Amino acid sequence: MPVVCVSAGLKTVPMTPVLALRRLEAMHFEFGPGRATAKLVLLRHLARARLGSARAVLRLHEQLCFMRAYPDDRAVLAQVEEMLGAFPRRGDLRRHRRALDDSGVAGTRIRYRFFWPTARRLAARWPARLQIDWDLLDEPGRLLAALPLLTTPIEAAWLRERKPSAQTALGRLNGGAVGEGTFLVRRIEAMPGDDFTREVFADALDTPMLIDPAPGTPSRTLAWYSPSPLTFVSGPLRRARPDLRAELGVPPRSIRAVSAAEGERLIDLAHAALVTRSRDIDGITYGNPRDVWMVDDSHGLQWVFIGVVPERRQLLRATYGFVTLRNGVPIGYGQMDTLFRCADVSFNSFDTFRGAETAWIFVRLLAATHALLGACAFTLDGYQLGHHNDEAIVSGAWWFYFKLGFRPRDPAIRKFADAEFARMQGNPGHRSSAATLRRLAAQTMVFESEGARAPHWPRLADLGGLAAIRFATACSTDRQAAVSEYARAAMRNLGLKSLAGLAGRRADIQQAWDRWAPLVDLLPLSRWRMPQRRALAGIISAKGADSEREYLRQFDAHPELAASLRALTRA
Repeated sequence: MPVVCVSAGLKTVPMTPVLALRRLEAMHFEFGPGRATAKLVLLRHLARARLGSARAVLRLHEQLCFMRAYPDDRAVLAQVEEMLGAFPRRGDLRRHRRALDDSGVAGTRIRYRFFWPTARRLAARWPARLQIDWDLLDEPGRLLAALPLLTTPIEAAWLRERKPSAQTALGRLNGGAVGEGTFLVRRIEAMPGDDFTREVFADALDTPMLIDPAPGTPSRTLAWYSPSPLTFVSGPLRRARPDLRAELGVPPRSIRAVSAAEGERLIDLAHAALVTRSRDIDGITYGNPRDVWMVDDSHGLQWVFIGVVPERRQLLRATYGFVTLRNGVPIGYGQMDTLFRCADVSFNSFDTFRGAETAWIFVRLLAATHALLGACAFTLDGYQLGHHNDEAIVSGAWWFYFKLGFRPRDPAIRKFADAEFARMQGNPGHRSSAATLRRLAAQTMVFESEGARAPHWPRLADLGGLAAIRFATACSTDRQAAVSEYARAAMRNLGLKSLAGLAGRRADIQQAWDRWAPLVDLLPLSRWRMPQRRALAGIISAKGADSEREYLRQFDAHPELAASLRALTRA
């Protein structure tokens, strides 16, 4: 028996799949009495229906993903999970599979020019499924020319003598044991050098790859963290603008460090959330399973903060990528680069979940960052606001942050913003043009709590260059020996005799000392007492320890260091 609906003229008509989908989408943000029952009827109809276009199939998929993150009740959740689990077997998905490439829907291919760390992870997890995307390989000669560097002498001789095409060569060399993309990754991994040189080589090749679908390969369809607590939505969503200053004083429900094994699982979840959307971010790409934190707020909202492996850390700032979870479903991601009790914020909500509770989620994210990393001030760079970022211009990101209390640092832009805001106040129908938004987005915005002062990050970056120039001027031709001598001298000046007994991996701590030593040479140590010097030694060692959270804690407890660094750069 077909599902029916009643029109305005009381004429009963059959409910078509397209009409059912439209009705379900119309209830996207509606929760409360009767809504769960109505949604359940539509869901059951759509579970049996067949949609006529790839776009309609994707719309249903996104609606189900949203409802998995925002379920009305247990019955709706069970129906949504059942439909998502069966989604790869839908007849309409099979019919439109090729048109749904790159959608992240389970059962479809993902095509992307994966960066080296991501390609390595995919090759390790799904060796048979990572292929080279020959349709998108625009410079096969570059790949072919690199193959002799990656093969044995006899294979290199065959390549030079027979001159096969890149596709033929990879097919012969690989032998079909693994995907051609995996074969290429493994050959690059076997090259001499370190991971930095291999990454440069791989990224220079810029080889497009694809992931053939199979059970367990990355998808958005079944992406959720099952241990997360469930919260059902029985009333209106929190869509009113929150008070950022007030919310910063409200800590999250809990913060816990997870085990390395759980950290690895959470990094996999974060990677999949980005891979299925053709995105990368350093704080997740270089994720450190020994530095993963679960921040549990309320209303089903959590953040997974992911530290960076020691060899990829910044000289001064601490980097944490994050993924936002709602009922365990990844609904956004970003990164916090923190120092001087200030975090430079990169914040993104995935398209499917925008408009639900974005302002509230963002403000609670900053409260979580305050609790976890000690940040009391926050900055947003131009790209986050719309500089060379059309997506942020279209969404009006600049005004979103302005209305939460962020202000432009540049006096000229602030004056321009005040005039534009006055026009908006005088004419509620006024909307800023794209040109106006681009002008506003040209410089950083800041939010500062009482007593907190956001640094000028570009000036801080110059400090590393200043230390490097002094090192280059003073060092001998044997640069590695000079690095080691600088590190030994820094340790002596700071009262540290050896690295023995320090918490963490000795090689990582030594690397931190090697990087910091030229910077130590710039500091006014002659004016510091020995306890202050020893505290700096602890800070440097913490930079190479498992978690950068401890580094930030010790840095914030050393006012002389912060003042000296600010003075050197006027940051």
